[in-house]
Amino acid sequence: MGLNRPITVGRIDYANVWPIFHYAEQQLPQERFRIEKRVPAALNKALKQGEVDITSMSSYAYAENANDYLLLPNLSVSARGRVNSILLFLKKPLEDVLKGRIAMTATSATSVNLLKIIMKLYYKAEPSYVTMEPNLDDMLEEADAALLIGDTAIQASWANKERGMAVIDLGELWRNWTGYGMTFALVAVRKEIAAADPEAVSTVLHALTESKERSLSDLRPLVDKACTLLGGEADYWTRYFQELHYNFGSDEQAGLTLYFDYAHQLGLLPHEVQMQFFTDLAALKVNQ
Repeated sequence: MGLNRPITVGRIDYANVWPIFHYAEQQLPQERFRIEKRVPAALNKALKQGEVDITSMSSYAYAENANDYLLLPNLSVSARGRVNSILLFLKKPLEDVLKGRIAMTATSATSVNLLKIIMKLYYKAEPSYVTMEPNLDDMLEEADAALLIGDTAIQASWANKERGMAVIDLGELWRNWTGYGMTFALVAVRKEIAAADPEAVSTVLHALTESKERSLSDLRPLVDKACTLLGGEADYWTRYFQELHYNFGSDEQAGLTLYFDYAHQLGLLPHEVQMQFFTDLAALKVNQ
């Protein structure tokens, strides 16, 4: 029967998620679907509280409440090496940072916990942490290094060309350390919504999948949008979107499983995570 209200779809409003959503809204009728744009932390909370039904969300936040959600298959924001927008800016030499204080963005959980995993298991270090709003200058007044994500990290990396601070790309470090790519965001639906209105969830899945495929087949509209809204050069944005990966196949799942295992090992996650996926009705009908 479905729900007798609109389905609310959450959209992380960072450039790295644009390919999944750029064309999707025009395929989702406004009388049936409502789009909410927020930063990852706000969407993570909204899904948990039932304020949104389906959302792009931090991988870590998915893991915290994985038993309540289903993942929409083959959709993610992943990187097989450098991610270019999950960056640790170092005001002091690394050896001082490892014994010092790191300011962390308040806008995402995945990257914050990835940093803690890297510090503890890769560097064998235990710096102190402070959570702040994402402003690099303010963060570096309070700490020896600062973690920024998303568009704020990108723009800070451009400004840093004049300042010359050392910058660590967490996606690149993770790959060099583990041999795996890293998945920073997923798309999930609340289980009760999938049960109550699976056709609506299938509609969203198809719209997001088609948007992903169309966006990646011709990056020029996204590159033009990024240059207009965020600045920078077309060559930068073309490379940025090309270096990200938006599928969620076996390689991406293996890398994220390792991240979840490390987070559980360190007590950052209270439980192990078994990923569960939404079964697409339309695909089932085709294959029957």
